[in-house]
Formats: sequence, structure tokens, C-alpha cells
Amino acid sequence: MPVTKTFQVYFTKLISNIFITSFFLLGSTFVASARDQIVIVGSSTVFPFSTSVAEQFGRNTEFKTPIVESTGSGGGLKLFCAGIGLEHPDVTNSSRRIKKSEFDNCQSKGIAMTEVVIGYDGIVVANLKSAATLNLSLKQIFMATAAKVPAPGCENDCALVENPYKMWSDIDPSLPAKKIEVLGPPPTSGTRDAFQELAMQGGSKAFSTLNALKKSNKSEWKRIVHTVREDGGWIDSGENDNLMVNKLIANPDAVGVFGYSFLEQNADKLKGSNVDGVAPTFENIADGEYNISRSLYFYVKHAHVGTVPGIKEFVEEFTSENAFGDEGYLVDKGLIPLFEEERDAIRTQGVSLKKLEL
Repeated sequence: MPVTKTFQVYFTKLISNIFITSFFLLGSTFVASARDQIVIVGSSTVFPFSTSVAEQFGRNTEFKTPIVESTGSGGGLKLFCAGIGLEHPDVTNSSRRIKKSEFDNCQSKGIAMTEVVIGYDGIVVANLKSAATLNLSLKQIFMATAAKVPAPGCENDCALVENPYKMWSDIDPSLPAKKIEVLGPPPTSGTRDAFQELAMQGGSKAFSTLNALKKSNKSEWKRIVHTVREDGGWIDSGENDNLMVNKLIANPDAVGVFGYSFLEQNADKLKGSNVDGVAPTFENIADGEYNISRSLYFYVKHAHVGTVPGIKEFVEEFTSENAFGDEGYLVDKGLIPLFEEERDAIRTQGVSLKKLEL
């Protein structure tokens, strides 16, 4: 029996609540024992990079290996901004920049923070190596994933209609005659936010009707171009990217949306689609040729520095050339490194714990 959208939302919220409850119970234990271990939450995309740094840090320093949890960018920032104190995390990872509303929430709790950019990542639309190859444009990605699109065949002043495209070939005869099923990240994910902003919003620019709507009613335009379809064409697939491979194996006609680093780690099973004629490769993302790419971040809570041992040293490890440099161990995990001058500036900013102002 297929899982309903309502049940998916309920189950996601239930799991989130269980994690948050467990975290606070864990936090109470930490408070009682004067916590001496860094707690990190946040992005599933940044998770493998943060975990690698945590493991190196635990092996090569006097400090304990930090605890790293994958909660999604939005979920991590919610936990991070909940307050100051050892029941709250020290660091949160994010695959998008902190939103003004999230920053203001942190500020209202007296939370000062440092922002650290660790590198770049591309967002890929990928499927099994054995499946039909997709060569997509941003316009076609919008047409496949948006809840409402301009009426087919209309050129100007078009009505917006519920997405009528059921097959990829309905969008363009050159695409496979396969059902559109896009397994994508949930609303709490920074990858979802970046996909909406870079891919969907980027693709919407091909439609004069939506460009006109942006000028006349920007909030309504943003709502339209950032809303994914709920008719089975888009399927929220959770924060655990590893489960995506199993879902794609079970359904070879489906495609998945996730970070390039995950594609790199599963290159024996998956292939990325070209977007506007550009392949999602390390070089193309680094050069800015691949147009669905974004920066990756983590945020450090100032009030916990000096209370929880090792936070500043952890930042030093993460921003070392040995970690996020051109030949660093994070590159082997799929991180696209910043340019050298950018790394130097970020390292100085991070180690000095420069206060973030928005």
C-alpha cells in the first residue's frame, strides 16, 4: 500500500521530535557531568565532512571525538538557536547560509556565532547507471518538479495550472518515456532549499509569465517557484542520503536529488544528469560552470567556547590545509575546495571566532 503524504509528514515530524527529545535528555546528562565533548548537529550533506574532521580530531589531539548528528540544516539551526547551555549543541552544519529569521531567533536568545564556509558542493539529479540517461535544462527541471507551471503550449500571459507532466517525454520528446518520479530531500534540508533556489527558481526564468509575476507580486512568485508537486512526481525521501541508493535500486526509473559528494561516493552505482549541457563534475563545480552549486557552512556558538573544551581547536582542524585544502582529506570525500585566498580568509575568520553580523 502506498504511503500517503499525510503519513509521511506525520512520520517525519515524529522522528524529529524523538531525536530532539533524545538530544535534550542527553544534554541533561552532559550538564550533570560538565560536558567535555563537542556536540555537532545539522546538514546531512556536511555530515560526512564533519564526521571525518571529528575522527581526525579525536585521534590526533587530547580532546574527545566530537558527537556528530545528521538532523538536516533547518533542524540543526533550530536546535542550535534554542539557547545557550550544555543541553544545546555547540556547532551546527548547514548546506545553505543561515536565514535572516534563523539568525534573528539566535540573536533573541543572546547567541553570538561565527560562520565558517568549508567549500562548495553541487546539487545533482542522478539515477542508476543502468537507467536511461537524462540531459536536462533548468527549465525542464522546473517543469518536472513544480506544483504549478504555465499552461502547456502557452507563450505569454499564461494561466498557472497544476503540473500536467506525468512522463519525462511529456516535457520534451527527446527525454525518456518514463514516469517522472523525483526522490528529493525534505523541507528541513538545506539541499531542498538550495534546489528550490538554484534549480527551480533558475528554471522559472524561462517563462515570461513567471518573470512578470515576480515584478508584480514577488512573495506569490516565490511561493509558486519554490513549491514542489505533491502528486507523486516529487517524493520526500528523508535526510539519510544512503537510503536513496536503495530506493533508486528498488525503482530504477526514479531519479534522486542530492549533493555531488554523495554521487562521488556512489559513482559505482549512480550517474549524474547533465544540466544545461554541463556535467556535474568536480572541475565543473569548482570552476562555476555547473550552475546548481552552493557553499557549505558550519556555525560555532561563542558562549560554549572555553566551556566545552576543544571547540576552537576543532575549528582550526576543520580549516587546516590538511583538511579543507586542495589536497586535504576532505577532498577525498567529495568536497570542492575554496580557492587558496578564500581559504586563508576563512581560516583567519574562523580561528579568531569573528562574530557574524547579518
